[in-house]
Amino acid sequence: MKEEGQSRAYLWLDTEYSSLDLDHAEVLQLSVLATDAGLNLLLPGDRGLNLFIRLDTGSKTSDWVRENLPGLIAKCRSPEAVTVEEAAKRLMEYIDHIFGPPDADIRRRPVLAGNSVHGDWFLMRRFFPALCERIHYRHLDVTTLKLQWLDWSCGGTFDKNNRDLVLENLPFPGDKLPAEPHDAYYDIHASIAELGFYRKNMLREKGDI
Repeated sequence: MKEEGQSRAYLWLDTEYSSLDLDHAEVLQLSVLATDAGLNLLLPGDRGLNLFIRLDTGSKTSDWVRENLPGLIAKCRSPEAVTVEEAAKRLMEYIDHIFGPPDADIRRRPVLAGNSVHGDWFLMRRFFPALCERIHYRHLDVTTLKLQWLDWSCGGTFDKNNRDLVLENLPFPGDKLPAEPHDAYYDIHASIAELGFYRKNMLREKGDI
């Protein structure tokens, strides 16, 4: 049962983009998944939304993206890629399916969640502004807990590239999890697993807070 003041839900979101210059970057991949505050999927067996955004031949990507994510670029130039407009439509349909029509009370909207989610939020405001009317004014950034974990010397960094560690800390089956990090759909699962890891371990270490 939802406690008074508890978040209605978390809307986990991750993007891959063409450059760290977010003022000019293009979205290459958009992935979302919805959980409750206990990190349980809101729809049993829900695989979330995972979209590759069409990249025109003349569009530029950073050297790092070209060197490290050639597979992603290929998907963005393949027939499976969708336009920003189509991605926006499907994103709103996904949110409507889970949460219903927009809630007039901003406090009852889902909280945007992820790692370094401010960057994703910046891109959402540029490319998917309708999302701004569907989410809470607060954001849940797992990076905050990562920094505290390291600053308190609780242990080594949660290695999101370690697939077994991610699967071990996911509160739901991850058998459909992509094999490669630097995939937005993989990364939202890794963020959920990382938050679960800190919930189990950090507060136990710092029992005085």
